[in-house]
Amino acid sequence: MRRVVFNQKGGVGKSTITSNLAAIAAHQGLRTLVVDLDAQGNSTRYLLGDAADDAAPGAAEFFQSTLSFSVRPTKTADFISPSAWEHLHVMRASPALEELHSKLESRYKIYKLRDALQALEKDYDQIWIDTPPALNFYTRSALIAANSCLIPFDCDDFSRRALYGLLESVNEIQADHNRDLRVEGIVVNQFQPRASLPQRTVQELLDEGLPVLQPYLSASVKIKESHELARPMIHLDQRHKLTQEYLALFNGLGENT
Repeated sequence: MRRVVFNQKGGVGKSTITSNLAAIAAHQGLRTLVVDLDAQGNSTRYLLGDAADDAAPGAAEFFQSTLSFSVRPTKTADFISPSAWEHLHVMRASPALEELHSKLESRYKIYKLRDALQALEKDYDQIWIDTPPALNFYTRSALIAANSCLIPFDCDDFSRRALYGLLESVNEIQADHNRDLRVEGIVVNQFQPRASLPQRTVQELLDEGLPVLQPYLSASVKIKESHELARPMIHLDQRHKLTQEYLALFNGLGENT
């Protein structure tokens, strides 16, 4: 199963959601890979901590390798690093992704990630792809490579308005490049149940028949501690309310075995 977590809007929790759901998958014994395509490297830092500085070559080096022909090409597995958590591996991001973007786009390497991840399916039960906050080469590559798409949503009117364009972009990728791609659901993040605006905004999505997933992820300062310590919630505090929400969200997703 290959999932992409995608939203063109920044600050909606893509990396946090990707990393925590992937960490739960690994914690449940599933062989799990996180592919970080955001040059900021938030998922990389979250899952690898200080070890990210000494990790194996990653996503940038993988894409660099696609720009030239080699009689003995590097195996995709060589661009993957183990995390401190059993069953959880990372193809790390780096700022070099930004430098490569125009070259990859002009050379039309849009299917290389799909081909590489399909070849890894025998090694991993789940592959999670974190994307940059833009519909660029890397995001399109991820959508072409994935079976399903999760869309983080942070409960404001700007996000709601942007959601329709985002869904159109996913539908276009599906029609032109990836018939198997589906929107698995909208993940409501930083939800405040006692505030009227989040409740009203989410209800509007439900009224429109959009696939809003349950449960909603609560706003919590604990997630900031999780980021600082580079410990996903399942490894930081299994009894915390937010951890339980992540567990329920993960267990509600399809094909988790």
